[in-house]
Amino acid sequence: MKESGRAFRVWLAAALFLGLLGGPSSAAETPEPISDCVECHARETPLIVNDWKLSRHSANDVGCASCHGGDHRSAEAAEKAGLTTHEVCAQCNDGQVEQFKKGKHALAWAAMKAMPTFHWQPMTLTEGLKGCGGCHKQGLKTEEEVKELKKDSPGFGLASCDVCHTRHLFSKVEARQPQACRTCHMGIDHPQWEMYESSKHGVRYLLKQSGKLPESAAAPTCQTCHMQEGDHAVRTAWGFLAVRLPMPENDQWASDRATLLKALGVLDPQGNPTPRLDVVKKADVARLTQEDWQAERDKMLRACSQCHSTRFAQGELEKGDRMIQEADRLMAEAIRVVAELYEEGVLAKPENYAYAFPDLLTFHDAPTVIEQKLFLMFLKHRMRAFQGSFHANPDYALWYGWSAMQRDLTEIKELAGNMRRPSGQ
Repeated sequence: MKESGRAFRVWLAAALFLGLLGGPSSAAETPEPISDCVECHARETPLIVNDWKLSRHSANDVGCASCHGGDHRSAEAAEKAGLTTHEVCAQCNDGQVEQFKKGKHALAWAAMKAMPTFHWQPMTLTEGLKGCGGCHKQGLKTEEEVKELKKDSPGFGLASCDVCHTRHLFSKVEARQPQACRTCHMGIDHPQWEMYESSKHGVRYLLKQSGKLPESAAAPTCQTCHMQEGDHAVRTAWGFLAVRLPMPENDQWASDRATLLKALGVLDPQGNPTPRLDVVKKADVARLTQEDWQAERDKMLRACSQCHSTRFAQGELEKGDRMIQEADRLMAEAIRVVAELYEEGVLAKPENYAYAFPDLLTFHDAPTVIEQKLFLMFLKHRMRAFQGSFHANPDYALWYGWSAMQRDLTEIKELAGNMRRPSGQ
């Protein structure tokens, strides 16, 4: 049985070499033996060869041409080396790729390009992958986009799978560590790593990694909660922006959330849906039905209940919900202050805004100090308030989140008051 499995893998590699299974190589080409690739690359890129030798691909005779095709046979033909995509990975890992395609990571590239002022940014930051694109590259891309990116960008991450299973080791062990998520899930708008690392969950796991706690000790990783049973469709109940439908029964919270939805541009100032709502639906950044939200909440409850009582886990998740409600109260008040300045003519509506209402998705392109303050309140401090709660980090929820929002609101009100005063007073 073991020999027949090895024979199949050898056949699969050969089939990929010849293009029979839709791989990157041409059926008319005869692949170079693995030994020929290794002999050359051991001189030119020795650590790539070293990683491949340590990989399960090497152990199962999956060679270079399986992923890169058989057209690159000399240094002069280096540009003919195929750039791998998720379809290539799916030849052997179709289940994981299908799961991935259903999750939010698959939509990362499209979500970045959907931002209203995306095209204003330096291409080095976006398509050059030195800013937004450095993480959003994980999202699925068209064949044409991949070709364009290959011209000026490093290959890393364009296959999607290799963002977490980094090449050429492609290690499952690496991808299962919380540090695998750290590169992207950190920083101004989503500091999940910082929250996790300094929470009791993170502390316990880092102590396990250092050998201070036994391997069998309970200590969740990012994957424990967000990739249960290895499911690559990473989703959360509240989505990235913590706004959802249907509206809550609480009248004040419903009003506050409607204000946030207007500032996100998915409702117009009168509360009617806009074309941007369709973009949000396609990007899957928000839960838009109770059933969709509840399905993700139930999954998270199952994860928490592995270590905690169901009652305790339910209570902690509900505290996170209430923190969103408190943060929305402050955020909506600040949005309305700026909206009133537009209405009064004290603050000119930016020409690129579709409506006379703040647009939180313009990010750092907001044209005035008060609008910049509003953007940071939303994307930096509101995120910390609710994400800190769900990641069991009270200091982030309070001082970096809710307290910072309180200070933002005070400054926004003072700025608005100063703008209303006649010149010279």
